Amino acid sequence: MDDLTQVRFRREGAVAVLTLARPHVLNALSPTLIAEALRVAEAVAASDARALVIEGEGKSFSAGVDLKAVTAPDYTPEVRKAFSDNARRLCVLLETMPQPVIARVTGHCFTGGLELALACDFILAADDAVFCDTHAKLGMRSGWGLSQRLPRRIGQQRAREMSFTARRVPASEAVQLGLILDAVPADRLDVRVAALIDAILPSSADAVAAYKTLYRKAQTTTLDDGLKFEATADLKLGDRATRVAASGPAARAS
Repeated sequence: MDDLTQVRFRREGAVAVLTLARPHVLNALSPTLIAEALRVAEAVAASDARALVIEGEGKSFSAGVDLKAVTAPDYTPEVRKAFSDNARRLCVLLETMPQPVIARVTGHCFTGGLELALACDFILAADDAVFCDTHAKLGMRSGWGLSQRLPRRIGQQRAREMSFTARRVPASEAVQLGLILDAVPADRLDVRVAALIDAILPSSADAVAAYKTLYRKAQTTTLDDGLKFEATADLKLGDRATRVAASGPAARAS
């Protein structure tokens, strides 16, 4: 992917890393950035990578949509539609791709950036990170899924407060709300991300992918329907999971 201009991609062994790379504007989200991020995520989903980390270059994860880009003369209705469609596709892909996705958050995680982070399986943040939904303050509303994902993450009242007031939530409070998994000093963030990945990697990749499907179903259905889905869904597990199950205590006892 040598033609990427606003994101960067690298592999670190089994881990894929997608970097939002517009640090001069706090990684503000443009149509080009989102289109490139979607391309990378699609490639990772189809690859043998075991995890995807999404991060921002420089001081922030993302300050949100680039308001200059969306008010420029070349921001035509066609570009606007492609921007929104690609952003929604990206968020759904992050939720549904087989690999666990970790948002590594520093600095600002605002509005559109928060929408991306909420689509990830985990959010790990530096303790000086700040989370905020500024849609209403700007006379806008969410369009990439925040109104559905945020209340599922932190509850209706807390979500409404964040969206109605545009209050900035520090990382320490975000942990208490359940918005993020953990907050650590900035110089320990890479270690914390690596520790989570190292804890996941020994698990079956197929089983982790199956759990992603099951947990997503749990958010979108009733308990009874979810139980039926869990019991009947054809979520194939690979040879490794089969071998592990066959060599477990029950198998040895027999």
